[in-house]
Amino acid sequence: MSTEKAKVLLAEDDANLGALLQEYLEAKGYSVKLARNGKEGYDLFCKQEYDLCLLDVMMPMKDGFTLAKEIRLSNKQIPIIFLTAKSMKEDTIEGFNAGADDYITKPFSMEELMLRIQAVLRRSMKAQVIENDTAEFTIGRYIFNTERQSLVCDDHIMKLTTKEVQLLRLLVLNKNEVVDRAFTLKTIWHDDNYFNSRSMDVYITKLRKYLKHDPKVEIVNVHGKGFKLLVNS
Repeated sequence: MSTEKAKVLLAEDDANLGALLQEYLEAKGYSVKLARNGKEGYDLFCKQEYDLCLLDVMMPMKDGFTLAKEIRLSNKQIPIIFLTAKSMKEDTIEGFNAGADDYITKPFSMEELMLRIQAVLRRSMKAQVIENDTAEFTIGRYIFNTERQSLVCDDHIMKLTTKEVQLLRLLVLNKNEVVDRAFTLKTIWHDDNYFNSRSMDVYITKLRKYLKHDPKVEIVNVHGKGFKLLVNS
């Protein structure tokens, strides 16, 4: 991965620091999208792919820890570095529990930040290649192939649409965990309006029919939150 191609999502509510960081990173060859709060950061993340997330912890509308957890629902590998004025041990632990790869306390030097960015990008390269190369998943008795857009169980072969593949892949990557409804809509449909919500329900119903051949596999509704793909051993 070269810095010329690396895309960075920067979420920082301090306007001066945000502008300074954006200018510095762009001067180093990175492509940077700047969000002024956690909600804006979430919306930007749903619109395109990034190679790295720099997230301030204390932000209005949605804090950095919450944003990181939402990002991790759809991307387990993307590097996340927290920028924070907090230095307490408990906050550091919470940051890593939220999915952080690194944690830098303000004030910091630009040189230190750059070294940390380069380090986490190097560590993530191998993991990203593995994730990108993974086209086949086992779900109970099923073999799910994203490239062939197929779901196979014994002698049953089901061809899936692109949306069905995207939705099932998101559920598989978060197997036995709740996938937020709004996050799913913004990730796959890019808008959580009423019509897209109804469309998603139709696709969920279709996926349930495809998965009926194995009673140990099911998609359940989690009231007020979203869906969960349960795979019982």
